[in-house]
Formats: sequence, structure tokens, C-alpha cells
Amino acid sequence: MSQSDTVDDSAAPLIEHLKELRYRILVSIAAFAGTFLLGYLIWDKIFNILSIPMCTALEARGQECQFILVKLQEGFFVAIKIAMWGGFAMAFPIIAFQLWRFVAPGLYRNEKAAFLPFLLASPIMFGVGATFAYFVILPFAFQFFLGFEDTFKAAMEGSSLATAPAGVVYQGSVEAYLSLTMTFVMAFGLCFQLPVLLTLLGKAGILTSAGLKATRKYAVVAILFVAAVVTPPDVMSQLILFAAVYPLYEISIFLIARFERQREAEERANGTWVDEDVAADD
Repeated sequence: MSQSDTVDDSAAPLIEHLKELRYRILVSIAAFAGTFLLGYLIWDKIFNILSIPMCTALEARGQECQFILVKLQEGFFVAIKIAMWGGFAMAFPIIAFQLWRFVAPGLYRNEKAAFLPFLLASPIMFGVGATFAYFVILPFAFQFFLGFEDTFKAAMEGSSLATAPAGVVYQGSVEAYLSLTMTFVMAFGLCFQLPVLLTLLGKAGILTSAGLKATRKYAVVAILFVAAVVTPPDVMSQLILFAAVYPLYEISIFLIARFERQREAEERANGTWVDEDVAADD
């Protein structure tokens, strides 16, 4: 067999993989384009849902819920951003399925069994985190931020330069409010990926339950730091985030320990188990 024949034979599978990849990408793009158009058609309804936490906080203070458009093009760009976020959320199951169909043929059966649960758990945990942010964190955050209205009012009333009734009223920009809300939702959605990530690394043998237990105090500090960054500077919101995320760290330790026991039992049954303590002594 000549060298050119060998090159042609090795290039054929690569070409087939590239064709398969192109097909999966095109299907994903088509799905996103369709859901993007759907998101653009209902962007106002999505924004109404996102505005509920702020409107509820304003109504509790006896204020009217209203937003303003600071820039002429602001309304259009807000609609585009909502359509993109909503379109990606609706298209994600299709995109994830296309990714799975492309990767799955190259995996062994046990690898498929290990990877598929994490692929399914990731969007579920993101949804749980986003829901937690929407129903729990955002009301606390907006009440905290709106409380500065009273601070400014008291400061202006005490000023000798005030010639008119003092008062500061929130009239938020639509784009600024959307950015703040989506920042909270994304931050908490990503934080709730912690058990998925740690468990996947543990399943791959990169992390161990003993290692996570040994670094527990550092994890506490890291979670508190993240809570201080992604939440308002009030202690209650930070404690709420810590109380929600830290148990996920402990759950990760439990799941990894379970995988380790299963792996040990399988290797003992196969006769391939090596006791690390005994090996170290040798």
C-alpha cells in the first residue's frame, strides 16, 4: 500500500466527522434562530415577568412601578437582548442534544452512562439557581437598593441649599434594570453548577471526597467571598446565598464518596483494586 493510500484512508474519517460537526452546528444555529424570533415576538411578556420583583418592591413602598428609556435606541436593544437570552434558553435542549449526538458515538458505554446524567443535571441546576435568585434574592436586593431613597431624602431635607420639597424617586432605565436582573440570575445559576462540576471531576478521578473534606474551610471562605461579590452589601443576602450554596458543596462530597465506594467495589470484584495505603508502605 502506498503512502498516498494511507493518507486517503486516514483522511476519510476526519472528513466524515467534519460533516457531522457541520450538520450538528447548522441544526443548533437553526434552532437558536427560530427560538430567537419567538423570543423577539414575546420579549415584552418576558420583560413583564422580569419586572415583577421590582414592581412588588415598589408597591410595598407605595410607589408606582415605572421604567424609563434613557436612550432613543434603548427599547430596541432591550428587546434584542431579551430575545437572545430567551432564545438561547429555549434552544438549549436542542443544542445540548446535538452536542450529545456528536460526542456519544466516540464514547464507551460506561462513559456514556457517566456523562449523560451530568449533561441533564446542568440545565436543571441552573434553572434551580435562577429560580432561587428570582424568588428569594431579587426581592431582598431591590428592597435594599430602594432603601437608599430614604437616605437621600433625609440628606436633602437636612441641607440648607434645599429650596423645594426634598425627595428622590426611583425611575430606572429599562436597560440598566435588565442588566442587573440578568446578572443576578446568571450568577446564581452558575453558582448552582457547583455540585455538577465537583461531582463530574470526582467521577473522573481528578477530585476525591477526602480532598474536598480537607479543603472544607477554604471552600467556606471562597463561598463567602463569592456571596459578597454577587449579592448586595447587606449581610442577609450574603447569608442566604451561603446557606444555599454551601450545602451543595457537602452534597458533592457525599456523591463523590458514593462513586468512590462503587468504584472500589467494582475493582475488588474484578481483582484490580490496589490499596493506596499498602502501596505507599511498599
